[in-house]
Amino acid sequence: MKKAKMQLALDELGLDAALALAEQVRSYVDIIEAGTPLLLREGMRAVQALRNAFPEKEILADVKIMDAGEYEASIAFEAGADYCTVLGCTDLITIGGCLQAAQKYDRHVFVDMICVDDLAGRVRRLEAIGADCIAAHTGTDRQAGGGTPLEDLRMLKASVRRAQLSVAGGIKAETVQEYIEAGADVIVVGGGICRAADPVAAAKAIWEKLQEDAG
Repeated sequence: MKKAKMQLALDELGLDAALALAEQVRSYVDIIEAGTPLLLREGMRAVQALRNAFPEKEILADVKIMDAGEYEASIAFEAGADYCTVLGCTDLITIGGCLQAAQKYDRHVFVDMICVDDLAGRVRRLEAIGADCIAAHTGTDRQAGGGTPLEDLRMLKASVRRAQLSVAGGIKAETVQEYIEAGADVIVVGGGICRAADPVAAAKAIWEKLQEDAG
């Protein structure tokens, strides 16, 4: 079985601290995400810094595009991102623009399904326009009320025909196994590593579970 990728979401740290933490867990991550809060503070220089510091890793810019898809996706790709994100609830024209930019730069777009009600129906439309990376995502505000992305992931897994799936939303070492079993291709962990008492131990524990599952 193909091993799921591990994605580190750097959200609440300043750029220097984010770079330092990513270096600490370098051996245990496949994708390093410049999270939305980090991008709001630092702009595309955060993507550029991660690209320069970690040339062997994939870099994701969590720009959550809602409009001007081709233009804004191009900004992320030109800064060095391998992936950018677009919100699944926006216009299909906007998502299509992101996909056009991805094709131009030979990069990829994750369609973030946060706040999408009809997941199965939306997936059909997204795959019809060429989307091949889709993200199950429960935001921090919903997490505070006990929400998790597990059921959304299961629904998406049952609905997609070819797209790879990532999952994000409060995942940590103690809960990662159920997301692996639900079929995620990319496991996104932010606070589960960044807020851990020992971030390296937390990252290693998750990485080891991914290795075990790949067998």
